[in-house]
Amino acid sequence: MKILMLSSTFPYPPSRSGTEVRTFNLLKYLQKDHQVTVVAQRSPDVTDEDITGLQDHVSDLKIFPILADERKGAIAKGKRLFSSFWEGKPQNVIHRYLKDIQTLVLEGVEQGKYDAITCEHSANAVYLRPELKNRVGMVVNVHSSMYWGTKNAIDTGASENPWRDRLYLPVLYRYEKQYSQITDKLVVTTVDDQKQLQIFAPASKIEVIPNGVDLELFPYRTHDPGGYTLAFVGSMDLTHNMDAAIFFAKKVLPQLRQRYPEVKYRIIGNRPTPQIKALANQPGVEVTGRVPSMVEALHQTTICVVSLQTGFGIKNKTLEAMAAGVPVVGSDRGLEGLDADSTALRANTVEEYIETISRLFENPELRAKLSQNGRKLIEDRFTWEQMGKKYEETLANARSR
Repeated sequence: MKILMLSSTFPYPPSRSGTEVRTFNLLKYLQKDHQVTVVAQRSPDVTDEDITGLQDHVSDLKIFPILADERKGAIAKGKRLFSSFWEGKPQNVIHRYLKDIQTLVLEGVEQGKYDAITCEHSANAVYLRPELKNRVGMVVNVHSSMYWGTKNAIDTGASENPWRDRLYLPVLYRYEKQYSQITDKLVVTTVDDQKQLQIFAPASKIEVIPNGVDLELFPYRTHDPGGYTLAFVGSMDLTHNMDAAIFFAKKVLPQLRQRYPEVKYRIIGNRPTPQIKALANQPGVEVTGRVPSMVEALHQTTICVVSLQTGFGIKNKTLEAMAAGVPVVGSDRGLEGLDADSTALRANTVEEYIETISRLFENPELRAKLSQNGRKLIEDRFTWEQMGKKYEETLANARSR
């Protein structure tokens, strides 16, 4: 197949965030047997080395800028909000939209250059048009729903500005319903996501393709380090990760340290915001920023805590910790999409986190059991090779609809 892959973020190196990890690994699989043209937008933190690295994994790479918005002040903010409501598109979608990319898509289909278009994340679905239907297979790899993610943040009290987000929900609903009804196939990461997207497009076939792990990059650890080291992993400029880390550091950790004064809580991930960096002033908290090797950091961890309170979809951080052999304590959101009864411990309240973590600190046999079961689960059901094959089949079916 000749595949056009649209990515509003730059999917290399595959360690920036969950979106980039998923995009890159599916791309890597498809490129083995197909011609993949990747269209990506370059943010200021993308280096020339990153571009060279990605070029090794594609047939053709077309890079476009992310245009800076120089408008400042309340009036400019009001104009952006008005445009969003008027067009029925989220502000971040409007901001990243480029006419040059739209022209590339339309002319490429007109000239028969592509058999299928895949939009990596729903933000890229803005380039799909009704007139492309029956001319090229169109797939939106949703990653996570903007509407349902925002609604969940409001419902759980995690929204930074619930009044604004409630006002904004109709725009997100309208946008996601529109692209859901245009595209040939929707791809999501969990059954819960599937049920939610089905509301937008009841007649659509929505494929569930979870995330995976590269087992060579995340080998199983050779020993349990013991001790009292907890870790939270993720890009630390994303709201759901920030919310999870702040909740644990401020609500759970102080009480846990009353039992175990030696406990260290490591917040590991790129781009920590000032709010996250400030957590390092608390006893027992370390904010590492980007680390040279994520798997080495995991191997040195006693327990990986996935304390997410918002956000839908299966979590790379959970899968990678399991692959590395690290016992996981996670919330309902952190363990979404997993049969986690024998592979992780579940916690949602402060008391549940303290109880489950204490059990693991005190019970090396339980840590060993979760470690072994978690690794086996990933090997059996969550490798990128398995997910890439499913994605390839989805694109082929969209093309031959």
